[in-house]
Amino acid sequence: MPRRVRLGLATTATCLALLAGCAMLEPAPPSRPPREAIASFHIEGRIAVRRAEENFSAGIDWRHDAQSDEIVISGPLGQGLARLSARAGAALLETSDRKRYAAPDLESLSEQVFGARLPVSGLGRWALGRAGDGGAISVDAAGRPVALSEQGWIIEYLRYESEAPNALPALLHAQREDVEVRLVIDQWRVTE
Repeated sequence: MPRRVRLGLATTATCLALLAGCAMLEPAPPSRPPREAIASFHIEGRIAVRRAEENFSAGIDWRHDAQSDEIVISGPLGQGLARLSARAGAALLETSDRKRYAAPDLESLSEQVFGARLPVSGLGRWALGRAGDGGAISVDAAGRPVALSEQGWIIEYLRYESEAPNALPALLHAQREDVEVRLVIDQWRVTE
């Protein structure tokens, strides 16, 4: 085999090996504040709720800050099914068929609409892996939450966006009695 062909094959093999090695590396999460300092976020993902024999799943686009939440729930083809918004003292759910439900807070609204008090106001903290007053949390060797218990709910952190210590959850499971909530987070955008 001519030297030039051998050199070309060796170069190609080296490039392929480097590319394969790069493909196996997990991307590092973006530079961001520690989870304790995060006040606002925007996540995109999927949510599933199961209660007894009833199941519901949808896409979720959620904007959260200290004063408000806005959650858009969408169907499998991306069409909007409902918009949930909450500000101090008021929570509103608007459906695609123009029905409106109002309540003083998110938990009361979820009970009115779904027949069960879902941990909607706690989800902002829980998505970040933070416990509220009276909550207990356990962490792994990297300092990331593994499980959290609060208000009778057990939240398990099943997957993170990477192995980095500042990585945020990518999959969490919350359960209380016969109600289960599973949140898959495909994308995090964080602001302080």
